[in-house]
Amino acid sequence: MTKKLQDKVALVSGSGRGIGREIALKLASEGARVVVNDLDEAPAMEVVQAIRAAGGQAAACVGSVTEAGFAPRFVRTALDEFGGIDIIVNNAGYTWDNVIQKMSDEQWEDILAVHLTAPFRILRAAADFIRETAKKEAEEGKQVFRKVVNISSTSGVYGNAGQANYAAAKSGINGLTRALAKEWGRYKVNVNSVAFGLIKTRLTEADADADASIDIEGRQIKVGVNPQILKNAEATIPLGRAGTAEEAAGAVYLFCIPESNYVSGQTLICGGGKP
Repeated sequence: MTKKLQDKVALVSGSGRGIGREIALKLASEGARVVVNDLDEAPAMEVVQAIRAAGGQAAACVGSVTEAGFAPRFVRTALDEFGGIDIIVNNAGYTWDNVIQKMSDEQWEDILAVHLTAPFRILRAAADFIRETAKKEAEEGKQVFRKVVNISSTSGVYGNAGQANYAAAKSGINGLTRALAKEWGRYKVNVNSVAFGLIKTRLTEADADADASIDIEGRQIKVGVNPQILKNAEATIPLGRAGTAEEAAGAVYLFCIPESNYVSGQTLICGGGKP
């Protein structure tokens, strides 16, 4: 049986760990050739090797999505390694929370840079290939659909205290999604976003009281949720629990398959039934 994404080429930012890793593995399991990205080489190559070990194809593009020149390099990796682009998943990101009176300009600007500016640059870098290829396919009478899935959050849909920067960025990505769906519809590109609710990752599972942190380009960013707060949050979810990274990847996958060819400009909430 032919896999749903056989020979499609997918770029997945932030795919060395967590949800991004599961997205890369899921797309590869359905036949996609994947360009894996992470800040660090080791996790990126681990995912590449996992995909290859399962019989798939993958290549790595290591680096920060916010660095100058990353976006064209990311796109060029897909073109050089696999000869095309069919799916773009803008997933890379992290949180750096604080109430607004304590939030620095750096916190505000860095979160907008990774969650909103970086996806914009990646999509802009891919625009020439998408436009030119779509026009050629139309002239040849071919109907080829391409997919963009931008990762949002329920914080960007409903807001969340202590996350003015993250909520603004994720709300912005939903706006970018709707605008690009209208711009790229003529090229048969479906552009959608997935807004995650509470998903178990290294950003949410660690105990904040233990001063857990992640290294983001030399800065130690505190992560984790207090166990009691996490328990209370899960109690408000109709399904009674946080989602898994695999389940989050499944929601993204829905927007990558042919069955979603007439769905565009939408934001899907993946939150276990919690509005």
